[in-house]
Order: sequence, then C-alpha cells, then structure tokens
Amino acid sequence: MRVVAALGGNALLRRGQPMTAENQRANVAVAARALAPIALAHDLILTHGNGPQVGLLALQNAAYHPDELYPLDILDAETEGMIGYLLEQELGNLLPLDRRLATLLTQIRVDPRDPAFDNPTKPIGPIYNREAADRLAAEKGWRMAPDGASFRRVVPSPQPLEIVELGVIESLARAGVLVVCAGGGGIPVAEQADGSFAGVEAVIDKDFAGALLATALHADAFLMLTDVDAVYADWDTPSSWPIRRASPDTLAERAFAAGSMGPKVEAACRFVRAGGGFAAIGSLADAGAMLREEAGTIVAKSAVLEWGTAPLLGAAAG
Repeated sequence: MRVVAALGGNALLRRGQPMTAENQRANVAVAARALAPIALAHDLILTHGNGPQVGLLALQNAAYHPDELYPLDILDAETEGMIGYLLEQELGNLLPLDRRLATLLTQIRVDPRDPAFDNPTKPIGPIYNREAADRLAAEKGWRMAPDGASFRRVVPSPQPLEIVELGVIESLARAGVLVVCAGGGGIPVAEQADGSFAGVEAVIDKDFAGALLATALHADAFLMLTDVDAVYADWDTPSSWPIRRASPDTLAERAFAAGSMGPKVEAACRFVRAGGGFAAIGSLADAGAMLREEAGTIVAKSAVLEWGTAPLLGAAAG
C-alpha cells in the first residue's frame, strides 16, 4: 500500500511548548516510533507542517538588519531541511540499516494572483498575548489574528497547484526510498513570463499540499496526523461529538474551524474526490490503527456517516 502521511505542526511542537531544538527532537522521536511500523509494512511518503518553525525563523530573522531580511520562501526551505533532518535521523535509528531515506526540498507552484495574498490567514510562529501581539504588529508590520485565547502572526496561504519535483519524488518512491517532501506545504514559487520560477512570500497549507501530493502519487491512503483523536462536529459546544466515518458530501454539509480542522477536512475531501483511496484524520499515536480504518475519522467516497462512541474531553482543536 502506498501511504502519504502528513505530520501536523502540533505533532512536532506542542502548543505553547518552548521552541527548542531539544523539544523538537523529542517530539520527532515520538513521531518516528509511530511511523516506523508503517514504513516497515508499506510504501511511505512523509510530509509535515512547519508553522511554529517558520515563524520562529521569521522572528529571529526580524531581529537582524531590516534591509537584509530573508523572504518566507527561503525560510520555508530552511524548515524543510531542519525538520527533514530530524525525521530522517530518528526514523533511520528505528528502521533496518538498508532502508534508505531522503529529504527533498520541494517547490510547489502557486498563482501569484491568488486572493490569499490579499487576505493572510495562515498562522505561523509562537503564540502571544494581546499586548505583545499589538507591539509586534506595530514594530514589524505583521498581521496578527486570534488563536484561541492568544494571538499569532498570519501570512498569505495560496492554493498549491503543481509539485515541481513530482517526478523525482515518484522515482525515489519506486526505488523504495522513504521520501520526506513538500514539508511545510513546500516552497511556494510562481511561474514567470519566461517559464522560470521565483519564490513568493507565503506559506502553503501543508494539508492542501499533502492532498495534492497524495493525489499526484496515486496513494492508497492519506493520513493527517495531529494532536486530537478525530474530527468533531459542533466543536466547542455541548453537542460536540466525534465523527468516525463520513463521505466528502456529508462533511461538506458541516462547518469546521478555518484555522485548525477546516483545512484538514477539506484536504481529505479533495483527495477522496480526486479518486484516491481513503483519508484519515486523527492522533499521531493512532497512526497504525487509522491505516487499518480502526481509529480517527475515516473519509471515503461511499462511507455512511458514523459517530464515535465518546467525545474526547479536553481536546485542543476541532
């Protein structure tokens, strides 16, 4: 079975956790232990989020000389290398010595006229209280938006249209290489009049990029691994309840939080509607069970709506 798995940013760095290298490595080690059994039994292609990491680099970058700031596309590339390195090393420590791994810096084409450039919505970096958020907005010209009871910087998040290195990824996967690619939604680039590419100032949603990757690779399963056990209907209300199975049409009838579960649900629906096998959204700890369709929220074309047996108390996103 060919499996594309997308690791959420919160699976790599938990909400509110100090963004140290030690914390990230520890979380990646946990992710590696959950993914290694899948890698041993299936053809695994791995992608990941980068919201906390790219935001941290942008914050460090902003402390440098204002006329020498690095653009977001270069920071996106830096996070692909950083997180890919950690994933390769921790997975390599668990897999047989002859199992090959590779991280591929991945450019993804976007439309420079995408309306997302006029409406930044993608949260990156750490959380701030209102006072700090207002100060940073004034000092650095950043757009800030609520994130629960806190605030985060938001940047443009255009739709991914084409994976530039798709042929390379396919060749590596066919050769049995576990590929880490399209990390953080990939490096956003736009095609120029002469056919060349140039980076753009944005961060692509990693779930949408993952759905594009899974569709282009004709994956049998697309797993979105996060920090909650399932998709919840009517999140943060007394009637909130987990959805265990649903079709894209059924999910389209409901609303989900734009900044958290909404993109995951939409990405799952895109993959399934494009002719893929099934998508699953749930906890990293349940990755193996999700692949067996025994945990998480399973999205499939012919699925009949099925509710979970009990809500998850104290969940962080929905």
